[in-house]
Amino acid sequence: MKTLPLDRIKHGDSLALMDQLPDQSVDVIFADPPYNLQLNGTLYRPNHSKVDAVDATWDKFHSLTDYDEFTRKWMQAARRVLKPNGTFWVMGSYHNIFRVGKILQDLNFWVLNDIVWIKSNPMPNFRGRRFTNAHETLIWSAKNQNSQYTFNYAAMKALNEDLQMRSDWKLPLCTGKERIKDQKGLKLHPTQKPESLLYRVILASTNIGDVILDPFAGTGTTLAVAKKLGRHFIGIERDPSYYQAALQRLSQTPQPEDGRHIQVSQPKGKDPRIPFGQLLESGLLKPGATLQSPCRKHRARVRADGTIMSKKWVGSIHKVGAAIQGTPSCNGWTYWVVENAEGKKIPLDFFRQKMRADLYPTH
Repeated sequence: MKTLPLDRIKHGDSLALMDQLPDQSVDVIFADPPYNLQLNGTLYRPNHSKVDAVDATWDKFHSLTDYDEFTRKWMQAARRVLKPNGTFWVMGSYHNIFRVGKILQDLNFWVLNDIVWIKSNPMPNFRGRRFTNAHETLIWSAKNQNSQYTFNYAAMKALNEDLQMRSDWKLPLCTGKERIKDQKGLKLHPTQKPESLLYRVILASTNIGDVILDPFAGTGTTLAVAKKLGRHFIGIERDPSYYQAALQRLSQTPQPEDGRHIQVSQPKGKDPRIPFGQLLESGLLKPGATLQSPCRKHRARVRADGTIMSKKWVGSIHKVGAAIQGTPSCNGWTYWVVENAEGKKIPLDFFRQKMRADLYPTH
């Protein structure tokens, strides 16, 4: 019986190891496959130092036909293990992304977005015969047109200072302490992706506890970010040096200490409902507590049944708030405040969020 090797990276061939996974068993696949750069000759900088380009055997194919066949096979395997409502991320450069995109659509994946990763610190074009290659493309697709896929819209908006997240992402290359080095102090993997890129991908398209598969795991960026964000992961990597580096990286990657810290914003109406009276039952507020309007001009007292009472009106926090302001409606959670012993005004919604976190710690 096929089982899921959760929270592990496996050493071996992607096709062979994906074949060991059950059908429709993973929620999201993120793939950063070989780009088939087809580089010829050695590239030097103007100061005559050699450019550390991608010249490893794993990126070399005899022909475009061979590369297409390789792509079709691993994508078919990916499609088999992806859940009906799962999504599929694949990224590449101008060398391969158009071929990858065609095969993806031929296999009936439904394209949702193409994301342009704009590199804020790209490698210059040393020969000066082309534009500087300053971006890569990610294709995000659902398994089919009717998939009920995950997209954490509110979280992406919050991450972008309350503006809709666009499809052009300006993020730096992987540098500094994040870059994994070999024993000589040189970068181990020529195309190690930055954690910031995977952070956004995972936060946008997965939920806590989802299973993420990376069939070309490299030094484990996808897996490390998934672990930090409370997602399950499965990685596959055939290069022994990358595999060992990923193992060590994962052993040093902490899991979240508190599930509440990795929760994301939800659209209005998605959060579990908390009746105002439940704050009284839990002891967060007591009968007789005083609520104030933000300007402190209006006051109301809390009653034991969850209604509130002002000088003229009695009713819910919403109805009394609306009556006081002379408006047709009012969100009492955000209108009323409670003053603590230090004189600080605390929004009533603070108590609701605390109650929600206590009742639904993994929501």
